[in-house]
Amino acid sequence: MLTLHRVRGVRLVVDGPPAERPDDTRPDDEYADGFAGEYADGYVDGYAVVVDGDRFAAVGPYTELLAAYGERARSREWDGVLTPGRYEPDGAALLEAAYHPDPREADELGSEPIRGEALAALGMTETRWGASARRGLQRLLATGTTALTGPFTRPAVRTAVQRSGLRELPGRRPRTLAVGGPADFAVFAADGSCLATALGGRLVFRRR
Repeated sequence: MLTLHRVRGVRLVVDGPPAERPDDTRPDDEYADGFAGEYADGYVDGYAVVVDGDRFAAVGPYTELLAAYGERARSREWDGVLTPGRYEPDGAALLEAAYHPDPREADELGSEPIRGEALAALGMTETRWGASARRGLQRLLATGTTALTGPFTRPAVRTAVQRSGLRELPGRRPRTLAVGGPADFAVFAADGSCLATALGGRLVFRRR
């Protein structure tokens, strides 16, 4: 299924060299809004993306994509900037050295990750580690994370990461939005909060 994502703009590259500013003649003050200065990081005003299944089918000016795909594509609109998403370098520590409590445990354990001696006292099992990892992954998705670093040595955690669809990377590296590439992306509001996260074209988080 084709989906056209209309946003305020697209950041083409993250974790890499700045993308070139598009060739236009508008003065700088026309971009003086909540996303001012984003060109240094490859933010292109007025761009959109088209997703076909789990891949990007097109990346370009919204008006052009609407003309080419509008009659065939489902349309989604987000008041933010679409990017390849966040990279989490401390994935292993967040998921294998911390316990993310179940909401039903909030009265006893609170809602924040538990580490150190308090974690050791919980008597963790593989089943409990797997459930904790799934909750931790949901937290990451809610921040626009689309890639993270392991390695993940606990079998239950490793399985949870693999099933989540998050890309496991050996380290920070340039990631781009490119036609034919995997449709992993996040949309961020002007205040930096995450509006939506998608992995392989599938929305895995959407702010209510």
